Amino acid sequence: MAKSNSNLCAVVLLISILIVAASAGSFYDDMDISFGGERAKILNGGQDLSLSLDQYSGSGFQSKHEYLFGRFDMQLKLVPGNSAGTVTTFYLSSQGAGHDEIDFEFLGNSTGNPYTIHTNVYSQGKGNKEQQFHLWFDPTAAFHTYTIVWNSLRIIFLIDNIPVRVFNNNDAAGVPFPKSQPMRVYASLWNADDWATQGGSVKTDWTNAPFTASYRKFNANAKKVGPNSVSTSSINDNQSWSTQGLDAAGRNRIRWVQTKHMIYNYSNDRKRFLNGISAECKTSRFL
Repeated sequence: MAKSNSNLCAVVLLISILIVAASAGSFYDDMDISFGGERAKILNGGQDLSLSLDQYSGSGFQSKHEYLFGRFDMQLKLVPGNSAGTVTTFYLSSQGAGHDEIDFEFLGNSTGNPYTIHTNVYSQGKGNKEQQFHLWFDPTAAFHTYTIVWNSLRIIFLIDNIPVRVFNNNDAAGVPFPKSQPMRVYASLWNADDWATQGGSVKTDWTNAPFTASYRKFNANAKKVGPNSVSTSSINDNQSWSTQGLDAAGRNRIRWVQTKHMIYNYSNDRKRFLNGISAECKTSRFL
């Protein structure tokens, strides 16, 4: 009987391993290279992806599927050393003039100076919702997890599961919110030395090219849409992301991030918005 149980446990363990392997994400399965040719490389059997930038071109990839709400996780290791002028991205976007977009952009800097984490939200083609941060770690030394949670109530930006920003649905107050346009996942590495580093005053040093950023462990717990997508709404409607907000610990963490590490907040930029700040700026950022 003991031998029979042992054999049964071995079979169950083998089946469990096969299920996990089958459900593990692969860049071959999830993504298409969108530009840059061989500058974008899928490695390690689809588990890793690297993007490079030289003086001729950057590179990028996009998801095979479109999504309407979900949680999107990606691990990134950014361009090391003198990354001035470079921009590495991980974002969601629809297409067209009135597009929606949810951005993580990582603005490079000269050696010894910190990256700027640039976040923005576009709805119906309108953005101007920027918040920027300096990180509390070196994003080039190891992989870190960057997450976008997008549901009908709010958008949450997280870094290593620490919330850094919340953009609430204030549609009732006349503030457009991304809620009806399916979006793909995008990532890219490109040159933006006309604005990215210290207002464009520090240019890309091409003697350091090629510049390389690394991606791994993409996961989308999300609602796929489109003619080639299998409906997952019956499963994902019950997932925690669909109503996710901030608990007391989350509110404490985001206050710490925004007090200690935020370097720009559009809601406080009255010189830029002479006609007054947007309505969502007058409500709590942390609900």
